[in-house]
Amino acid sequence: MSEVTMTVNGKPARGTIEGRTLLVEFLRDTLGLTGTHVGCDTSQCGACTVHVDGKAVKSCTMFAAEADGATVDTIEGQAAPDGTLNTIQQAFQDYHGLQCGFCTPGMVMSAAALLKDTPKPTEIEVRRYLQGNICRCTGYHNIVKAILAASGQDVTGIPGEIAAE
Repeated sequence: MSEVTMTVNGKPARGTIEGRTLLVEFLRDTLGLTGTHVGCDTSQCGACTVHVDGKAVKSCTMFAAEADGATVDTIEGQAAPDGTLNTIQQAFQDYHGLQCGFCTPGMVMSAAALLKDTPKPTEIEVRRYLQGNICRCTGYHNIVKAILAASGQDVTGIPGEIAAE
């Protein structure tokens, strides 16, 4: 057992962990931050995406000990303290970029990393960046549209989900 200390969503956090404790387990089980989801345990789905020292990582493949001393941001830290959604979260709501919501935290965290590095991405860049995030409900059209809208781009000409006939 060892002690880890990190800053999570701007607040100091610490806990006792086993060497094999994954960051996602530490966030969910020790800190009670259950917005970071566990979908596949193999880093394929992206539902566990968080930011560690400003970089998007899949927390199911990182040991908590590796984040000792780091700054970690989760989905719970994205909204304002009063609960007001950030630009990306609001765009997901406005453009129906979610359905069941399971993938949404990872999608939002991935989108935030993309927009930090590429403030005005193209549709192709968004789609390529999201290749590590699986959504089984939406078909991605509205997710892509929401991310482009969050970047401040005009999305009126971009079709959303294709309606069933």
